[in-house]
Amino acid sequence: MLRRALCQSSRLIRSSTPCIRINQRAFQHVSFVRKEHSGDPFPYLQDRHSKQVQVEDPYPRLEPIPRPNESLETKRSRLVYQSRKRGILETDLLLSTFAKKFLPNFDMEQLLEYDALLDEADWDIFYYATFKKDVPEHLQSNQALTMLQQHAKNEGKVILQMPSLSV
Repeated sequence: MLRRALCQSSRLIRSSTPCIRINQRAFQHVSFVRKEHSGDPFPYLQDRHSKQVQVEDPYPRLEPIPRPNESLETKRSRLVYQSRKRGILETDLLLSTFAKKFLPNFDMEQLLEYDALLDEADWDIFYYATFKKDVPEHLQSNQALTMLQQHAKNEGKVILQMPSLSV
């Protein structure tokens, strides 16, 4: 039906008469149906990230991979990489500049806190760092998040660029 309506209207527009006529009736019956996605309670980003919508668990919670024998340098390198390769440009920029500035001086406890922070969803990390959403209870005492929030304020008004992957 939509195809037929568009074909009819395009024939009217391409007509040889000097005056262009558009068939208004052709567009009256056009409707777009939103296809529901299975398993995702809020498949549309405007719904998921709205302040008015409160969802118990908008993202599936996956347990982090246990890394019991990871050395300090290996952990630091992995966190630098995970800070940059998140998938969302805003979060990538914020976390990669933070990692470049602070991770070389972090001790093991701070690295573990930062690792726990990186287990959160990308948009949630961005919203917590920029004070757009309230920080959940389990991250209230996270020192790395507090430092990230201070870093996100960009009080020096510097232009941020993606740093290289080397620490």
